[in-house]
Amino acid sequence: MFTGLIEEVGTLKRSFKQGEAMLLVIGADRVLKDVAIGDSISVNGVCLTVTEYDSRSFTVDVMPQTYRHSTLKDVRAGEPLNLERAMQAGGRFGGHIVQGHVDGTADIVSRGSDANAVVFTIRPHDEKLMRYVIPQGSVTLDGISLTVALADRNSFTVSIIPHTLKETALQHKGAGAAINVECDVLGKYVDHLLHFKGGGDEGGRTGKPDGSSKITAAFLADNGFF
Repeated sequence: MFTGLIEEVGTLKRSFKQGEAMLLVIGADRVLKDVAIGDSISVNGVCLTVTEYDSRSFTVDVMPQTYRHSTLKDVRAGEPLNLERAMQAGGRFGGHIVQGHVDGTADIVSRGSDANAVVFTIRPHDEKLMRYVIPQGSVTLDGISLTVALADRNSFTVSIIPHTLKETALQHKGAGAAINVECDVLGKYVDHLLHFKGGGDEGGRTGKPDGSSKITAAFLADNGFF
């Protein structure tokens, strides 16, 4: 689990691609200080496992599922990448719960300014993701924990302070660039509970979503979830 607070911007040194499988060698500094084989590191919002490392870089594998559903398939040598180590149990929780499980990709529609903030308008490639994006809610873009400022049916905006922009690879992206999106996991669980009906065995493991769950929005509100 991560918090969405980027620790450093690394650089893709080399990539090796075979079909929809990839191996990435990423140059870094801070995230290598206590690294071990098997550690999880978020790379542009994607949770990946360290398979090798030295004093200047670490290596990760990208499996086909990740390849298909993230922007990692398009990264090129020399490209800056947002990096964050997995959260420590005793650390400060400065962002929000980030799993490193990308829900989909999106395009940056525009980049502008609002006083000291930089405003990005984002349009997910799959409009279904918008059901989890709400104003003042949390969203993760390329691994960065951000707050949604506005949202409509097919796009949303985020405002970013200069410090965050300066300390992340997002500073290099503008209109037309693709980014990884992870929606708030709490919203996804609530949505699943509202629309899932268990069936088959006693644990409901073979059930399917059909909108007939006894857990309703009114039930959650009455019990303090909203």
